[in-house]
Amino acid sequence: MSYRVPFVDAAAHFRSMQSELLDAMTTSLLRGNLIMRDELKDFENSMARFVGTQYAVGVNSGTDAVHFALRAGGIQPGDEVITVSHGCIATVSAIVHAGARPVLVDVAEDCNMAMGRVAAAITPRTRAIVPVHLNGRSCDMARLTKIAQQHNLVVIEDASHALGAEFCGRQVGSFGMAGCFSLYPFKMLGACGDGGLVVTNDRYLARQVSVLRDYGQDRQTGEILCFGFNSRLDNIQAALLSVKLPYVPKWILRRREIAARYHDGLRSIPGLTLPHFSGDEYVDVYMNYCIRTSRRDELFRYLVDHSIEPLTPLSVVTPVHQHKALQLDHVSLPVTERIAKEFLYLPIHPELTDDQIDHVIACINGFYGTDNKVASSR
Repeated sequence: MSYRVPFVDAAAHFRSMQSELLDAMTTSLLRGNLIMRDELKDFENSMARFVGTQYAVGVNSGTDAVHFALRAGGIQPGDEVITVSHGCIATVSAIVHAGARPVLVDVAEDCNMAMGRVAAAITPRTRAIVPVHLNGRSCDMARLTKIAQQHNLVVIEDASHALGAEFCGRQVGSFGMAGCFSLYPFKMLGACGDGGLVVTNDRYLARQVSVLRDYGQDRQTGEILCFGFNSRLDNIQAALLSVKLPYVPKWILRRREIAARYHDGLRSIPGLTLPHFSGDEYVDVYMNYCIRTSRRDELFRYLVDHSIEPLTPLSVVTPVHQHKALQLDHVSLPVTERIAKEFLYLPIHPELTDDQIDHVIACINGFYGTDNKVASSR
């Protein structure tokens, strides 16, 4: 189905950088640089500088980034790792793949880890906390860092939704022992396929992740140091990502502009909760524009009928702990469960035009029967 307002527009995104992307790919191919060559190292160095860390290691996915960071951070089978249920299964899967037991806590109204719930979840077997910076907003890293230090816990940040987001002037990914990013095509910085990245200031952890991604081998000596994995970010993807990276600040500004326009046009609607939260220490990048309403399913159908493509990812509609096969349903997470029934992602990407945004605003006002003069006057 073709939408007047698509959730993402991959073709328009490609066209905006077409010649640069094709030149980068061609150069890599003509050099024969396909795996573990200069393009990868250049991208890793650029990402480390962008986030504000000393090291970055490219891997095959955001899931592997979290998995390897946990292993390299010393997490052992039987350890407990605290995280959230509201979000993609990938975070919890990475914990399980590392041999640890996920301990799930509730979220706050901004969809991020409720810091007031973390301390109560800590036991003698707790070794790490994995905060998930969801929808482009940082968790409260001041409170989380204090809790982790008090209990001598490792912090591995899942920043897959939040490249460029800040807390107290620092970018997410730079607070914990490691920060993990997904480079999936529709993330803030997306490859033309799967990809992931671990950033860190810990030299040992960076080396361990580098070993884990490449069969467990030391590339310089050929010595096998552990049973590793095949999880390398390939050179062509790295070359394409290096082209895109300088555009990220511009894309963030556009996302923030779109979010402000949505807020301006939708803020007067009763019963509609918008993703704008207090706190001068936060800089949100709006990876997703997550509205909430008790009439979510009706609104979803209405928007589709009016040629708008909203999103309610199945991986989030049912929280991780409510999937029976995972056997994590021994917990009650009331805020997580409520948000899962209410949330809806509106289209938000740099390629959206103001006319498309205003169409979304007008349709939502039409659904609620409100007369929003701001939206109708544009």
